[in-house]
Amino acid sequence: MGRGNGYDVKDMKLAVSGRNRIEWAKKDMPVLRSIGERFAKEKPLKGLRVAACLHVTTETAALVQVLSAGGAKVSLCASNPLSTQDDVASSLVRHDGIGVFAIKGENRNTYYSHILKCLAIGSHMTMDDGADLVSMVHTKKKEYLKGMIGGTEETTTGVIRLSAMGEKGVLRYPIVAVNEAKTKHLFDNRYGTGQSTIDGILRATNRLIAGSCFVVAGYGWCGRGLAMRAKGMGARVLVTEIDPLPALEALMDGFDVVPMAAAAKAGDIFCTLTGNLNVIRREHFEKMKDGAIVCNSGHFNVEIDIPALARIAKSVRTVRPFVEEYILRDGRAIHVLAEGRLINLAAAEGHPSNVMDMSFANQALSAEYLARHGKTLENKVYTVPEAIDREIARLKLNSTGVRIDRLTPEQKKYLASWEMGT
Repeated sequence: MGRGNGYDVKDMKLAVSGRNRIEWAKKDMPVLRSIGERFAKEKPLKGLRVAACLHVTTETAALVQVLSAGGAKVSLCASNPLSTQDDVASSLVRHDGIGVFAIKGENRNTYYSHILKCLAIGSHMTMDDGADLVSMVHTKKKEYLKGMIGGTEETTTGVIRLSAMGEKGVLRYPIVAVNEAKTKHLFDNRYGTGQSTIDGILRATNRLIAGSCFVVAGYGWCGRGLAMRAKGMGARVLVTEIDPLPALEALMDGFDVVPMAAAAKAGDIFCTLTGNLNVIRREHFEKMKDGAIVCNSGHFNVEIDIPALARIAKSVRTVRPFVEEYILRDGRAIHVLAEGRLINLAAAEGHPSNVMDMSFANQALSAEYLARHGKTLENKVYTVPEAIDREIARLKLNSTGVRIDRLTPEQKKYLASWEMGT
């Protein structure tokens, strides 16, 4: 074990491997690198303590290094018990002096004890992926509210939770919804989730996607990305939805849209991406084919009603890493991947660093924004300022060598006027 004053990781001997992998990821994160270079000179976060509850991956390590370069003292815990990359956690402790509290496969009690240890830094700012830090501060550790100037939220599920808190008037400090930035959800959620989810399913199962019936539950940006990638690999894709607008979009994107009750009978592989609970339930398991594969790439493991599946199963066994086989009383087998947790992080490595470059650039610049303006903001959820969004897009384009046109003075005048007709 790698345990000491101010950190709790699996094995400090993994640190060298972690440093090598972090350096590899950073090569494909030019926007975050450029922000880090500026932060190192300007120190916009000097004197601030930041508690971060994020997936402990190579890309997160790059973000933490940028925050530290900007003058912040950072503590980090995992936002999912199965998403931690243990070598990365060890490297951050040994080579960067970061207080990391995360071990892949940690149980529920350890998970929440790590959140408390992360908060014990006495933070001025929180960074969440699912709002667990904010929830803890607002319920069991209200003393940590003192001195808090703001927080950021990385994911759709967390934004939903925090927006509900804001609407009910119980949110005690302002939150910047990083997930709502266009340079985040249009790319990270769609292209990142699409690729990394397929990656996780393939690593866990080694099954052929081509020719299969692939069920995507939820057609938000994550669902769009996965449906597109599954179709590109030769699957027949069924989409389930509860909202008529994305359902209509899925239909016009060329996918079959059906209720889950109908999809349950046809699907070979099921993936939930909704952020809601019990999307796949007992009545669906009872209709599934022998050998069906079920997984989640939304957020929490509540999207699949695993307790209901366990109640109708006569036996359960682990047949491969991250694959549990539930044998039903009629002999059918249903396979649940990664205990219903995020398959792209549990069985694979999460989103590629190129797309996380923009997401974590949003985190870094939102932290800078809160450092400057947090004390003047109301206790509600804010979107990332458009100027930050556009600057990140500009930096990303520049890093790829892509150039775009600019409006001429005549065009600017035309767009700003109403006098000129057709």
